[in-house]
Amino acid sequence: MKKPIIFALDDDPQVLRAVTRDLKSEYRKEYRIMSTESANDALEALEDLKKKNEIIALFLVDQRMPEMLGVEFLREAKKFFPNAKKVLLTAYSDTDAAIRAINDVQLDYYLTKPWNPPEEKLYPTLNDLLDVWQINFQPEFEGIRVIGYQYSPKSHDIKDFLSGNLFPFQWLDAENSNKAKEIIALHKLTAKDLPVISLEDGSCYKNPDIIELATALGLNAHPQDNLYDVVIIGAGPSGLAAAVYGGSEGLKTLLIEKHAPGGQAGTSSRIENYLGFPNGLSGQELTHRAITQAKRFGIEFLSPQEVTSITEKNGYKSISLGNGECIRAKSVVITTGVNYRKLEAEGIENYTGAGIYYGSSMTEAQACSNKEVYIVGGGNSAGQSAVYLSKFAKNVYITIRKKDLTSSMSSYLIDQIDAIDNIMLLGHTNITEANGESDRLTSLKLTNSITSETRNVDADALFIFIGAKPYTDWIALDIIKNERGFIETGRDLNRYSNFKKIWKKDREPFLLETCSPGIFASGDVRAGAMNRVASAVGEGAMAIKFVHEYLAET
Repeated sequence: MKKPIIFALDDDPQVLRAVTRDLKSEYRKEYRIMSTESANDALEALEDLKKKNEIIALFLVDQRMPEMLGVEFLREAKKFFPNAKKVLLTAYSDTDAAIRAINDVQLDYYLTKPWNPPEEKLYPTLNDLLDVWQINFQPEFEGIRVIGYQYSPKSHDIKDFLSGNLFPFQWLDAENSNKAKEIIALHKLTAKDLPVISLEDGSCYKNPDIIELATALGLNAHPQDNLYDVVIIGAGPSGLAAAVYGGSEGLKTLLIEKHAPGGQAGTSSRIENYLGFPNGLSGQELTHRAITQAKRFGIEFLSPQEVTSITEKNGYKSISLGNGECIRAKSVVITTGVNYRKLEAEGIENYTGAGIYYGSSMTEAQACSNKEVYIVGGGNSAGQSAVYLSKFAKNVYITIRKKDLTSSMSSYLIDQIDAIDNIMLLGHTNITEANGESDRLTSLKLTNSITSETRNVDADALFIFIGAKPYTDWIALDIIKNERGFIETGRDLNRYSNFKKIWKKDREPFLLETCSPGIFASGDVRAGAMNRVASAVGEGAMAIKFVHEYLAET
C-alpha cells in the first residue's frame, strides 16, 4: 500500500527546510513527506497526485505567502483532498486569520512560529490529528479502474479481457458510482470517452481498443524473433500444456492467443474433477499457474494477437498475424478450441454485451446482485456458472431442451445444483425472444417444446453456454476437417478420399498430426477430443512428443 503524504508549504526556504527536517525525523516511516515553496506549484501537484490515486493525510501550510494566503490555498486543496487534516503555520499577528479559517476551511489547528522544540510544540498536535485521520481512513483501491456504463458492450469486452488476462481491476459504474463521477470530473471526460481505463500511474485511456490497452499493460503483441521450433496457436489448457513441455524440453516456443489465456476452462468458476486438486480450483487459478510455469521455461507469449492464416513452403510454416506481421516456424500446434454457438432467437444480438453474455459469468457476477438471471445450456460450464451466480443473484434459472441434466452434466454438479435453493431447472424450454429497453435486456420469452406454451419472464441477465463450434474458419491451408469443422488427425485421415492427394510422406501421420506434415492439432479443436480439461492437457503434452519426432526426421 502507498504511504499517505504529509504536505508542507512555506515560501521561506529556511523555514521550509526546518519543518521538512522535523517532519521526516518523526514521520518518514509511516508517511511520505512532500514540500514546496510555491503555492501555485503545490496546486498543480495536488491535481497530479489525485490522478495518481495518492492520498494526503495532512497539510501544514504557511499563512503569509506572496502567491496566495495559506487559507486560500487550503480552500483549493480541499477540493482535491477533502478529508486531509489542515494545519496553518502563523505568526502571532496572524492568529485572528487562523481563527476565522476554522470556519472558512474547517481548519483543524494552527501553530505559531517558531515551533521549537518540536517534541513539545509540533509532534503532539500532529500526532493527535494523524491518529484521528487514520481512524477514518479507508485505503483507495490500488490498480486498474474501469469506468463505463454497466450495459455497454465495449465495457463488457474490456472487463472480460482484463479478467481473462488476470489483471485485477475495479469496476466503477459511471451512472451510480460517486468515485466514477469524481474521476470523470478530474480528467474532464465526456460520455464519448467511456469506457475509460485509469491506471495506477494516473494515465487514462479513453475508449481504447484491446491492442492499445494490452500494450499499455505491458503485454507482448509483437514477436521477438522470426523463426521458432514450434508455434502454438491458442492458449487454452491444451496450448498451455504444449507450451510448458515445449519450453521445458528446449524447443524455441511461441504461444499465440487472440484474447486471453485459459480458453473456456479459464472462465470456469470451479473445476472440481481435475486430478490432484480435491478441493477444486478456478479456471483463473489453473491458467495463472500454467502461464507462470510456461514463462519460467522461457517460452514467448504473444497476446492479444490473432493468427489469420498458415501457409507452407519448403517445409517451413508461415504464420500471418492480424497486424500484418509474419512468423516462420518449423512446426505448428493448433489448439484454438471451440466457441459457444450463437443462440438463434429474436432480439439476442440487440442485447449481446448489454445483459446477454456468451460465457463470462465471473466478469458480470457482481452486476447480478439480487437480480433474475437465466442460463442456457446443460453442460458443465453452464452448471459451474449457475452455482457461482447463485451466490449473487436472487434466482438463477437453467433452461434446457431436454427433460433434465443427467445426459450432459457431471453428477457432482447436478448434486450441487439440486442442493441450492435459488437455482431452478426449466426442462423442455427454449428461449425464443429477448426484449429490453434501449440499452439493456429486461425480459425473455420462453417456449415449452412439448406443449408450445409461451410466457414472458423478467430477466436481468442471460448467460449462453450452448454447443461447441470449433474455431477453424481462419485456416485456409488444405487441412482436412469433418462436417462440423473439427480438425481430423492421425489414422482417421485415411477415411477421406482426398487424403492421399495431400499427404506425400512415406509414413502414416502421427497420432495428433493433421494432413499437413508438421502441423498438429490438440484439445477441443480436434475431431474426437474428449472435451475435458485433463484430456486437453494430456494432448497438448503429447503433441510436443510428436513435434520432436517430426523435427528429428526433417
